[in-house]
Amino acid sequence: MSSGRVFLVGAGPGDPGLITLRGLECIGQSDCIVYDRLVGEAILRHARPDAEMIYAGKTPVRHTLSQDEINALLVEKAAEGKMVCRLKGGDPYVFGRGGEEGEALRTAGIPFEVVPGITSAIAVPAYAGIPVTHRGVASSFAVVTGHEDPVKAETSIRWEYLAQGADTLVFLMGVENLPAIVEQLARHGRPPETPVALIRWGTRPEQRTLISTLSEVAEKARAEGFASPAVTVVGEVVSLRETLRWFDARPLFDRRILVTRAREQASELSGLLARHGAEPVEFPVIRIAPRDFDLPSPVPLEYDWLIFTSANGVQVFFDKLRAAGRDARAFAGCKVAAIGSGTAQALGTQGIAADFVPTEFVAEAVIKQFPENPSGQRILIPRAAEAREVLPDRLKAAGAAVTVLPVYDTLLDDPDAEPIKAMIAEGRIDLITFTSSSTVRNFFALTGPISLEGVRIVAFGPVTAQTVREYGAEVSLVPPENSIESMVETILEAYSKEKSL
Repeated sequence: MSSGRVFLVGAGPGDPGLITLRGLECIGQSDCIVYDRLVGEAILRHARPDAEMIYAGKTPVRHTLSQDEINALLVEKAAEGKMVCRLKGGDPYVFGRGGEEGEALRTAGIPFEVVPGITSAIAVPAYAGIPVTHRGVASSFAVVTGHEDPVKAETSIRWEYLAQGADTLVFLMGVENLPAIVEQLARHGRPPETPVALIRWGTRPEQRTLISTLSEVAEKARAEGFASPAVTVVGEVVSLRETLRWFDARPLFDRRILVTRAREQASELSGLLARHGAEPVEFPVIRIAPRDFDLPSPVPLEYDWLIFTSANGVQVFFDKLRAAGRDARAFAGCKVAAIGSGTAQALGTQGIAADFVPTEFVAEAVIKQFPENPSGQRILIPRAAEAREVLPDRLKAAGAAVTVLPVYDTLLDDPDAEPIKAMIAEGRIDLITFTSSSTVRNFFALTGPISLEGVRIVAFGPVTAQTVREYGAEVSLVPPENSIESMVETILEAYSKEKSL
């Protein structure tokens, strides 16, 4: 008897944050993932690296696999003893044909589990600021397939009851049939002035909403080239959008921002940008490679000052410290400086409060603001091997005994640059973030000569900004502090000023 099993999982309407915890568990447990067109890459990343990935996407006019072929595929894979995740947009049982798949599995004797998903019928309107019910406005709603041709002889939709039988009507997959849907609703008594909303790519960064009336929506959708996938909402609740809209009212909505940080660090910046409505596009151009270095000895460290110049240096240094069975007590009697608030935060997570954080990350500011006369001070600087020598040289010139300890290398990562180059050329990138000179150099090494006209650039500090200019590009924004939070605040302020003009 096969030990295979199938999970029929609803992936939700598009926003990867809307999949359920159980859904993520099933994805992570599965040997094979059979997924649909509307399942995003961010959700698929939760699959095991060795999982077999099979695309079974459908569009209104083209099917990769027929439904019968999908049913047979699920049975075949489970019969091989595999755990199979059938990953579907929205909910498996709301026009997802999950019931048909369940019937095929039961007939074949394959055990299955259904994991409900958040249906686009309620999530997409909500992201557009439209509640499907609202006190005093709508006390009922109906979800209807828009994929069935309303004028065919054997339609299963009872239009004479539907048109006025629910306060709010939600049509899924109905853009191609919109003129016929409008005709049926009008014929059966829905007033021509009834508000209508079309919401394309709902819950995603590219969400677009078209507001009209029943009598005009078909023509307006045609004129604006509104295409699937879209949800259609008919009813007075549509008039609440201007009061309740939130998703597309966020300050960075409709902005694509390129994140060039290392893969392991990109999520923090991407998450903050996404929270404010931006669509982060990750293009990791650097890779952090820890070195095999010797820790200073004995304990405590025989230095007056340790100067950390990056959060990466902090992480690598403390990882080595812990691996050697040592901890923050090694810093007894030694003061610690952090170049940039982000580096200071990284030290804080290790239980170390920085004694000195200069207001600017330039050698002149460090020397000028240093809390003690550097002359005679023993200073250790754990840093990247490729870092500039300006700071150590200036400290030495001031009389300090400086030891530079290379603890990691900043290497060129090798993501495919062609899609990014195409997005920039097509005007689909609004802003590029650079957090160090190495991200700048590696970006241009990967893209080659490229025009960044019309693209804003934000750079950490004057050194990174100068590196950008050396490549012939203009820097639009420089955060006051070298931290991710300061970078995001600077971006927010810039776009907020534009909206207020």
